[in-house]
Amino acid sequence: MTTFKEIRGTTIEVVSSDPSNPETGQIWYNSSSGTLKGYQLATINAWSAGGNLNTARQGMMGSSSGSPTASLTAAGITTVNLSASESYNGTSWTNTPSITTARSTGGGAGTATAALIFGGDTGPAPTTASESWNGSTWTNTPSLNTARRNMAGFGATNTAAIGFGGNQNPSTAEVSTESFNGSAWTSVNNMNTARTALTGIGILTAGLAFGGQAVPGFSAATESWNGTSWTSVNSLNTARSSLAASGIQTSALAFGGGNPGLTGATELWNGTSWTTNPSSMGTARSNMTKATASSDGLAVGGSTPSVTTATEKWTGIALATRTITVS
Repeated sequence: MTTFKEIRGTTIEVVSSDPSNPETGQIWYNSSSGTLKGYQLATINAWSAGGNLNTARQGMMGSSSGSPTASLTAAGITTVNLSASESYNGTSWTNTPSITTARSTGGGAGTATAALIFGGDTGPAPTTASESWNGSTWTNTPSLNTARRNMAGFGATNTAAIGFGGNQNPSTAEVSTESFNGSAWTSVNNMNTARTALTGIGILTAGLAFGGQAVPGFSAATESWNGTSWTSVNSLNTARSSLAASGIQTSALAFGGGNPGLTGATELWNGTSWTTNPSSMGTARSNMTKATASSDGLAVGGSTPSVTTATEKWTGIALATRTITVS
């Protein structure tokens, strides 16, 4: 029989306390606790604190295809609409050049070095304005066909994005969807359920839209985008608006929002249905930005109901020390 030493090149170490920097696959015996332990991938499914924004705000637009260690958020509102932009390195936020048109509650797509923001509320009215980020500066790009606020969007880059939903006034909700190819926005097939203050994740050919406000009433509706049309799929467990999200079409995370009170509720999507997770956000809030395409999401800023600088990180699966049981 092959021994552990023959596999790993060493025997199982006996220690009085767990190693501070174990290697992946390392196994040891903790003599103090009398347990056999190892360092391996484990399901965490929990929120933890991240670095705070420099500017407290809600209703920002972000890099929907960023990562927990490289993401971008821009615009938003305190008592007035903002043009401030910040980037995140996994630990802290850094101020970056401001956007051209101060606004809030628009859509976002792309990454920390190739982002796109579009639509939103300038204060007096909804806007069609669209801007592209190249990692160092913001540039005005062709405008949306339909001005709207409280909309959502997703996309892998600043030249391939989808914008959908939203409203032009408080008593309406949009079904219209537009696609951006880097040169122009084109109207494509409508959503099945008109909604405002919704969210979504994905890329140009594969995405999800969920939650929002159907005017009247809060929505749990989820729709799947295949690059051409929307299909209604299984709904969220908790209907809510002004929520945030992360992930991809087959593995997503929904969190926060209101119905009408603020919630920190977190739900996981497995490609077929939503499951409510016992771990809620540390701070219930709404109007956050979404900034990642990873199942490890970021909850950034928002309303608690006061505007906040808080960032929380969701860890789904990560390397961790685990007790090994044998029988």
